Amino acid sequence: MGRAFEFRKERKFKRWAKMAVQFTRLGKEIVMAVKAGGGDINTNSRLRTAVQNSKAVNMPKDRVEAAIKRATSRDEKDYEELVYEGYAPYGVAVLVETATDNTNRTVANVRSYFTKYGGSLGKTGSLDFIFTRKSVFTFDPGDRDLEELEFELIDAGLEDLFVEADEEGKDIGVIHTAFEDFGKMQKALEEVGVEVKSAKLERVPQSFHEVTEEQVTDIMKLIDRLEEDDDVQAVYHNMAE
Repeated sequence: MGRAFEFRKERKFKRWAKMAVQFTRLGKEIVMAVKAGGGDINTNSRLRTAVQNSKAVNMPKDRVEAAIKRATSRDEKDYEELVYEGYAPYGVAVLVETATDNTNRTVANVRSYFTKYGGSLGKTGSLDFIFTRKSVFTFDPGDRDLEELEFELIDAGLEDLFVEADEEGKDIGVIHTAFEDFGKMQKALEEVGVEVKSAKLERVPQSFHEVTEEQVTDIMKLIDRLEEDDDVQAVYHNMAE
């Protein structure tokens, strides 16, 4: 079958592995949402957003329902959300969001990854000047007039609206607004009839660090290893593309 077949097979396995990681993270987010605000999607906005995001990555409905049910069990573990900040090789800033039931395990693992791949773990708050928390929404732009949409969303705190290509090369609309305007923008998008694919609070870099192609390979070893850890929910960096 040759090298082409092996290449396609490798890409398929990587895609499946990525989906499995996404499902695990979303399942954990659903559990935390239910524990914080109950299992009613109509009254728990965090749970509603988590379920919405699970649909965006085609997470099976039975897994979503199982996570909600599991969260209401007294036996289900509690998760603590922690943020770790540091630098990858060549001065690239890296911020790691985690949700863990064992903080000692998580900090030991994160520190070991930074050390093994030539980085260094810093103090909490050390990267506040690089990353800003933003509300980030994605949607299918279709034939919608984006200039008109911008006008409709200004009062909801719109900061930026643009279109980029997703992993499959399809156009995806992206909206940025302030961290504290998440709920206001979510409501505004519903009112103007925009079907949101995902809604997240992300760390957006305010400045970028230039590196060479050779250096990218070393930096990605650290980022990939962090993203593989079950306790890690998200990894952000300021490496220039």
